[in-house]
Amino acid sequence: MRTTFLIAPLMLCSAPGLAQPAPAPAARDTADMERALNDPAMADKLTNVMQAMSKAFLDLPAGEVQAAVERRKPTPAERRTTVRDLARQDDPNFDRNFQRQIAAAKPMIQQSMRALTAALPAMMQGLQQASKAVERAAANMPDPTYPKR
Repeated sequence: MRTTFLIAPLMLCSAPGLAQPAPAPAARDTADMERALNDPAMADKLTNVMQAMSKAFLDLPAGEVQAAVERRKPTPAERRTTVRDLARQDDPNFDRNFQRQIAAAKPMIQQSMRALTAALPAMMQGLQQASKAVERAAANMPDPTYPKR
């Protein structure tokens, strides 16, 4: 009972000296993005994802699409034809060249991530300005419930 009398006044009064201002959500989001973009493991992850997506794309059936473009019915062999098979027709070393291109993409991804990190503060500032402009425009819109004359 005595603790209730002691705690209740403390709960009712505020302590602005002890309060910490909450970081702005945009600043926190920007810091999180910069941390993720500067992480060297992120380039590895993106390269791995790109490689997996490329393999999935290469395994898509394409023979039926080719037959449809030519306005004819696909043959059973064309139904089994994939994008990879079509690419191999033009380049017998397609798989080896493809793996080399994926490996060469990692430094480009890292460079792109560094450029994005450098541009991120300006981009966020522009988005905040656009948000404020939209808020101002929305504030000046007429109230739809206002009676018409």
